Amino acid sequence: MIQPATDLNLVRLLQLASPALPVGAYAYSQGLEWAVAAGWVSDAASLAQWLDDQLRFSFGAVDVPIFARLYDAARTADDTAQLAWSRELIARRETRELIVDDCDRGRALAKLLDELGVSAARAWLTRGDTPFAALMAVAAAAWNIALAPAAQALAWSWLESQVVAGVKLIPLGQMAGQQVLLDLAGRIPAMCEEALARSDDDIGGTLPIVAVASSLHETQYTRLFRS
Repeated sequence: MIQPATDLNLVRLLQLASPALPVGAYAYSQGLEWAVAAGWVSDAASLAQWLDDQLRFSFGAVDVPIFARLYDAARTADDTAQLAWSRELIARRETRELIVDDCDRGRALAKLLDELGVSAARAWLTRGDTPFAALMAVAAAAWNIALAPAAQALAWSWLESQVVAGVKLIPLGQMAGQQVLLDLAGRIPAMCEEALARSDDDIGGTLPIVAVASSLHETQYTRLFRS
């Protein structure tokens, strides 16, 4: 059951999920740019399939369950657990590009949160392993946002940035992009509910095709995105 958000919790949640959050998410396609160049993703339907597979077999199987552990550790100020789970998440990134993407956005969020007065973010400014989910967990814990909506905000943030990348790369019209976002966003609550129920032993999933796309993107001749 999703806990209802208070008015302040809700606006803080919206701030975290907003595309205006200045963490540079617009600069990363997470392999999608190569997938479009190779013809693997060429229209709204194939974009939706590309992202749906990641929601089910990668993001929902790895990122969201680990986010839940990071959230619990942030709530109890368990620094050892936060570091352990952040390193676990980074270790599951299959390519250098995906690691750089995650850590760059995490450091950017750490800096932003520190400037916004979230003292727990300061320790992350000098760390090497700073996945974005770890800092989302720090913010959610500091702002008393419940786990379930915080996890949904994390998933929404990822999905929206990927749809925006797809709209630019394929290219798609804005209406088509919004339809993809509407359809896939409807799957986020159930995906998060299942992901949050996973035990430690059930965390894990990968999509080799995304890893291949990210690897090949590292040497792609022309690029709009950093990953």
